[in-house]
Amino acid sequence: MRHIPTSSSGLSRLFLVCTVLLLCLSLALPAAARVPARSAILFNMTTGKILYDQNADASIPPASLTKLMTMMLALDAVRQRKISLKSWVVASRKAARTGGSSMHLRTGERIRLENLLYGMAVVSGNDAAVAAAEKIGGNTRHFVRLMNRKARALGMRHTQFKNVNGLPAAGQRTTARDMLTLSHAYLRAYPAALRFHKPRTLRHGRRTMRATNKLLGVVPGVDGLKTGWTVASGYNLVVTAERNGTRLIAVVLGGSSSARRDLAARRLLEAGFKYPDSPHNVERRLARSAKRR
Repeated sequence: MRHIPTSSSGLSRLFLVCTVLLLCLSLALPAAARVPARSAILFNMTTGKILYDQNADASIPPASLTKLMTMMLALDAVRQRKISLKSWVVASRKAARTGGSSMHLRTGERIRLENLLYGMAVVSGNDAAVAAAEKIGGNTRHFVRLMNRKARALGMRHTQFKNVNGLPAAGQRTTARDMLTLSHAYLRAYPAALRFHKPRTLRHGRRTMRATNKLLGVVPGVDGLKTGWTVASGYNLVVTAERNGTRLIAVVLGGSSSARRDLAARRLLEAGFKYPDSPHNVERRLARSAKRR
């Protein structure tokens, strides 16, 4: 049997190791975490009440949640009659060669803006976001300026966008609270946009691709919105659901896996629908769920 060191130097090393382990655990989850994620917030859109808040102002990269802003600006342009959903977009070489999640655009391919919105929402197409941004903004750099201007107008005080799709970029940050602000404004302005987020598959060319939002068709009432992941952000999700006339929005940032992120979102939604007017009871239900895991 190996003996625990009893010398002062050995004890110091042991203390240091324990301290580092505790620090890592404390960074992984908030101290009073009720859901398995770094940050979360739950909102009753019907009543305007926040039902739960877990470290909701922590600064975390948005990953592909960024595309919600790209989509909102595209719909703004449609509303302002600068472009139509049926407008043709020619995929540039830059768009077609964008890495990460993709709807598999080809250089020079003609595709309607409407289909690019489906590509962003359903399969998180980074290429679709670039193609749409180039069409609407002339180039992605100008479009990003429009994104940040819109963020400031919405009151997203702790968000900075650096690109149109959420791929890793230095300084690109948001918070769960800011993502809630964006999602609420998006759904309030464009409730019909949920049609882009509902499909469980997307067909483009000869490919049929599955939606990245695995809660669709699994959790009753879920009809959107957006997933995201990068190494720096962890697993992110904005999810919305409606039951019996009540619509909830849950934001989960920094999950350690897609399964734990989805579990966090499910627990938030179930607690919110059980107690749509009581943050106290939502907290208690989540606390009981946390003890069982």
